[in-house]
Amino acid sequence: MTTLSSLWSFVLVVGLLTVTPGMDTALILRTAALGAPRRAWGVVLGIQSGTMSWGVLTSVGVTALLTASHLAYEALRWAGACYLIWMGLSMLWAGRHRRSRQSIQSDEEPAPVSNDFFPGWRRGALTNLLNPKMGAFYVALLPQFIPSGAPTLAFGVLLACVHIILGTAWSALLVVLARRLRDLLQRPAARQLLDRVTGTVIAGFGIRLATSNH
Repeated sequence: MTTLSSLWSFVLVVGLLTVTPGMDTALILRTAALGAPRRAWGVVLGIQSGTMSWGVLTSVGVTALLTASHLAYEALRWAGACYLIWMGLSMLWAGRHRRSRQSIQSDEEPAPVSNDFFPGWRRGALTNLLNPKMGAFYVALLPQFIPSGAPTLAFGVLLACVHIILGTAWSALLVVLARRLRDLLQRPAARQLLDRVTGTVIAGFGIRLATSNH
């Protein structure tokens, strides 16, 4: 497989995976919709920082050791599952608390949301890095698109950069869409629905991660 054909094949595969709705999509949409664009971009760049880390680790063979080590994989899997379940339940609790407060005062304005970049980056990075499935995915995917004779580390990082570019472009569209629909999505009922949907999706991923086999 030539270098150019490898790149285009990789673009096609990860492009389709990128636009498939999932945990990252739900997290970015919710953060942007709550009127916190800097925090939303923090989430986006945190996720992409995790992607780059997995790409580099895969290229130097570290993630292959992770997937081969049952103890290391299990430790990361349970840490990731607990974090995702905690995050999802926190969002569900926030939605329930907001609904209870609004039942007392129906005209209450939506509570302000922190718009700091770093908390968003931290959440995005942890969500990505504590998911051993991401490492296993890269171990299975990247070697198939590295041409014979190509420098493994350099080409693996190049493929990770391609993935990051596609992911960032798609995330930018999500942020813009959420911003355009901000007035609608910041209504109390819409915010409750966002909390419920996003919390359920993220907690569901955590439960699936906890109950999955190696």
